[in-house]
Amino acid sequence: MTTNPPAEPGMLWLNGELMPVAEARISPLDHAVTVGDGVFETMKVVGGTAFALTRHLRRLHRSADALGLDLPADAVLRSATEGVLAANPGATRVRLTVSSGTGPPGSGRGESTPTVLAFTGEAPLYEGTTTVATVEWTRNETGALAGVKSISYAENVLALRRAHAIGATEALCANTKGWLCEGTGSNIFVVLDGEFLTPPLSSGCLAGITRELTLEVTNAVERDIAMADLGRVSEAFLTSSTRDVQGIAAIDGVALPAAPGPVTLAAAEAFAEMATNLDP
Repeated sequence: MTTNPPAEPGMLWLNGELMPVAEARISPLDHAVTVGDGVFETMKVVGGTAFALTRHLRRLHRSADALGLDLPADAVLRSATEGVLAANPGATRVRLTVSSGTGPPGSGRGESTPTVLAFTGEAPLYEGTTTVATVEWTRNETGALAGVKSISYAENVLALRRAHAIGATEALCANTKGWLCEGTGSNIFVVLDGEFLTPPLSSGCLAGITRELTLEVTNAVERDIAMADLGRVSEAFLTSSTRDVQGIAAIDGVALPAAPGPVTLAAAEAFAEMATNLDP
């Protein structure tokens, strides 16, 4: 992965208003700041349009429901997303965040309305293949945040730092049962003993939008995968909203036989064809 140069500060959307990034203010008592109480979606942008916006908003509602968080109407969320994109032509990524708003400096919520924030940026430039590493920390598949796209991302930060420290670009986590779960910002597909597999949602992984679409356009099957079996996969790839389909060249420093392999290439082609519809 390479990083685009930082974009010049532009406009963002905060609680119903477009304003310059430099002028935006969020209360230090907002629960996004004090306890990480909120949900978000990140979407790639194609020609000024947020890709798969309907599916992303549907998942945002699922995450919010899991947290008992009231969201504004979809019309408001769409207005925030589309408005900030219109104000920042050329953006290739947009993030929509909703927190529970201001509250006490502890776990108890206050009575304020949610904070809604939308801002744009540049999507990372990913290579055709990448390297991944397994890390020791696990996902709790029965925890309150299992499958929730929460802004509480400290676990992902630590796991990704560990992967970077050993020369990989993404970290893979198991769940508490020892099954393969997900990456820090991606889902994983593998070819194992001739089967095309991805961990099921019961593993605790995020219901990734690109994962969902990939399942719809390929013959991949959801099945539990033992972490120990990663050493036997013939090919594998990651999916995410900014990666699309990205082949894995090595796991824990061991090169895969094919990278990208034929299944990966076919999945990437099928996804690209489907993605010509910007709101599939």
